[in-house]
Amino acid sequence: MQIVLLERIAKLGQMGDVVNVKDGYARNYLLPQGKALRANKANLERFEQDRAQLEARNLERKADAEAVDSKLNGESFVVIRQSGDTGQLYGSVTTRDISELLSQNGFDTARNQIVLAEPIKILGLHEVNVILHPEVTSTVIVNVARTEEEAERQAAGEDVTVEQADDEETIAVEEVFDDGVEVSLDEAEASEEAPAEEAAPEVEEEVAEEATDAEAEEESSDNEEESED
Repeated sequence: MQIVLLERIAKLGQMGDVVNVKDGYARNYLLPQGKALRANKANLERFEQDRAQLEARNLERKADAEAVDSKLNGESFVVIRQSGDTGQLYGSVTTRDISELLSQNGFDTARNQIVLAEPIKILGLHEVNVILHPEVTSTVIVNVARTEEEAERQAAGEDVTVEQADDEETIAVEEVFDDGVEVSLDEAEASEEAPAEEAAPEVEEEVAEEATDAEAEEESSDNEEESED
């Protein structure tokens, strides 16, 4: 569909440009939102008549957006969510959630002004763009954490998911040993020497057996000599 733009649209053009777009995009978004008109003769004439008024309105909106941008840009907002041990959220943070969060903090925004490639699904600090005007975009930080205290640590640059992993490794090692069991060095040395001590009686028995055999041989030899006599 061929349309005439009533304001600047990213990747399409400036106010007054006549462009071709997909029918669905025009019918579902541009025309209902008052951002464009069908590019027929009547509408083109109407646009030329209203151009000065449209430009003045655009400048006014841009000035308002810049005023909001001066307060909003660079601000950080905390979102509390539950997550697994690896930091993966049970759910996600969407454009609707962020829009409501900004509105609660005095910045009236709609969800279609929030730019997210995909919903946020992990703990941490996330940069999010907010389109205040076709020519004015703010960037805010969405701090997704499990607690307010954890959000403060993340804001200070700490990676809370790494700490969680370290805690789990420590717990896993501690579970290998029984609680309250202490082993001294003396006990450890005694346990190492025990096998040697146990082996000693066996050596003595072997020596005794050899002595007995020797005596038996001497006795046998004596008996043989007596018989010869």
